[in-house]
This record gives sequence, structure tokens and C-alpha cells, in this order.
Amino acid sequence: MNGTTAPGRAIDLNARRLPGFDERVASALAVLRRVATQHAGTVVQATSLGAEDMVVTDLIARHGLAIPVATLDTGMLHAETLALLPRITQRYGLQVEVFSPPARQVMQFVAQRGDRVMFDSIEGRKACCGLRKLEPLSRLLAGRTAWVTGLRREQSGDRARVDFDEVDGPGRRKINPLADWAWGDVWHYIRAHDVPYNPLHDAFYPSIGCAPCTRAVALGEDFRAGRWWWEQEGAKECGLHVHAAVHAATSEERTS
Repeated sequence: MNGTTAPGRAIDLNARRLPGFDERVASALAVLRRVATQHAGTVVQATSLGAEDMVVTDLIARHGLAIPVATLDTGMLHAETLALLPRITQRYGLQVEVFSPPARQVMQFVAQRGDRVMFDSIEGRKACCGLRKLEPLSRLLAGRTAWVTGLRREQSGDRARVDFDEVDGPGRRKINPLADWAWGDVWHYIRAHDVPYNPLHDAFYPSIGCAPCTRAVALGEDFRAGRWWWEQEGAKECGLHVHAAVHAATSEERTS
């Protein structure tokens, strides 16, 4: 694959109306309505602006659900990713709240370790993720009792246990309304409702993160093969979506 962008290519390649699609949409909507009611005023969608999260945002806006939308700007996102923010406002009338890492800390980190530290070691990459993603996420989630994500079981082996309603490490409800959706479901919904999406998906980027840490994938490669591609598969999480059981086990190791 040459990585060139052709409008609609991701839809043409991936959209499939699979058996049970309408039921999965209805189930996702029911999950969102329930969390909007049970956690009124203390729930947020934490969107990465990827295809799945755009579907969730569309469901929230289309059905008038009281779930605000927020995202992280790590300072290293693709321009195409950031360009979705005004498109969301124009399309849905929603203002996406943006959380960024502290500028002074980023400047100090880059001065000390450089802007390519992610390639030096797993520790270096996770330190970068910790500053650029986990720190602003902690502020995004402050005061929240629940957050909504676009996680799906199909995305990776690490996410195969994703449930519709989980407890994250700090004890919030983590809501994953698309947990049982297939990639074909996501793109069929996008096509059916003309949902805005990142044009990098048309250039064979199924999973999109920071620009230095994301590449296009080739035919037959895993869904998340383009994320931190220089690392072994087991290390390919930044800490945003560590499963609660893994978090508990890690905490126990640290205290033993």
C-alpha cells in the first residue's frame, strides 16, 4: 500500500452491514442513555478522535444525550486529527474541551531527553506518554464518576476482555458502548450517517495516535500494527486503557 489518501477509501474498504448491526447500534445507544442518566453531570466522553470515537460522538449528538465531549492534545498529534475539532463543532454544535500537558513540563522534558525519546527505550516512550497523555487525562477525568470510550474487543489482544461497563483503576465507571462492534460495523455506521472522520484512515491508518508513534499498516497487518511499531506487541499500550485487573495486579506488585 502506498499510503496515499483517497476520500472514502476507508469506507469502501471496511464498511460492511453485518448481521445484528441494528441490534448493536440499539445496544450502544441504550448503554449511553443509561450512563447519561446514572451519572448526570459527572460523565464525559474521552475521545481520541478516531473512527470509533467519532461514531460515539455522533450517537451522543444525534440523540441529544447530556454527555460532554473532551479530548487530549498531546502536542504531537497529526494536523488531520486536530482538524476534526472544528468539524465536530460545525456538524454537531458541540464544543470539544481540549486538555494539553503543561507547556513548561514539556519544554523541560524535551530539553533533557529530546523529542525522539520514544525510540530510545520503552521507559522513555512511556515517560513521554505519561507526560503528554496520562497527566492531561487525569485533569480531564477530575470530578468525573464515569467516562465513555470507543474501545472494542476486536482492536487488540489486550482489549479482548473489554466490557460495556467496567471499573477503571481509580474506581470510575468506564463505559465502552462499542465493545462488541466489528470494524465493519464502525464504517457502516460512518457511511450510513455521513460521520466526519480523520482522512488518515483513508491512508491506511486504522489506529491513530501521536504523529511520531503512528504509521500506516500494510495489507494483512494487525489493526494496531502501526502504533509503536518498533516495540514488542505486549508493550503497545500507553496506560490510558490498562484493564482494571491489570491495574490491580500492578498496584499489588508495587506494595509487596
